[in-house]
Amino acid sequence: MTAESAQDPVQWPVPPQGGWTVDDLFTLPDLPPHTELIDGSLVFVSAQRIFHADAIDMLMSGLRRTAPPEVKVKREMTVVLDSRNGPEPDISVVRAEAVRSRAQTYFKVADVLLAIEVVSPDSEARDRNTKPQKYAAAGIPHFWLVEMAGQDDRPTVQVYERGEATGTYVLTGIHHDHVKLSVPFDIDIDLTAIDEL
Repeated sequence: MTAESAQDPVQWPVPPQGGWTVDDLFTLPDLPPHTELIDGSLVFVSAQRIFHADAIDMLMSGLRRTAPPEVKVKREMTVVLDSRNGPEPDISVVRAEAVRSRAQTYFKVADVLLAIEVVSPDSEARDRNTKPQKYAAAGIPHFWLVEMAGQDDRPTVQVYERGEATGTYVLTGIHHDHVKLSVPFDIDIDLTAIDEL
């Protein structure tokens, strides 16, 4: 520890009674990039693996290639689920009219058609359990969970669709080399393309 670091310790934000709100998430000064709000708690993201960045890039490219004009594909934008939850999916497919300006910092949950999480070591529980439950409860119709798997460390994409009767996600497929779907629009992505990045 240097003398300078002993004199200037990090000042972590102290939560108010009852926790933070989405309004706080957007107004607190000096929050680290990609800070999320889960159940009124701020969640700071740690450094990511190359797999995380490459998987996002590959999926973004594949989704944008086949996306119809009425949707937009965006990365790492806050989605406001309610006053105490503002997670940041790695990728969101939203209604085109939800993109209002280049200064925009979030989407309303009603505008999100598909949320995608690429699992990282520090976010496994949130990505596999917490976020899918919250996304489904908030009404996001489609969810993908992407994990590094196999000998080649390629992406495996688990595809979920929200059941209207239950309000929960149902697994509709697991894709190892290729994702070919007709919902929420025609999608055709070669997952082995990650090797070219």
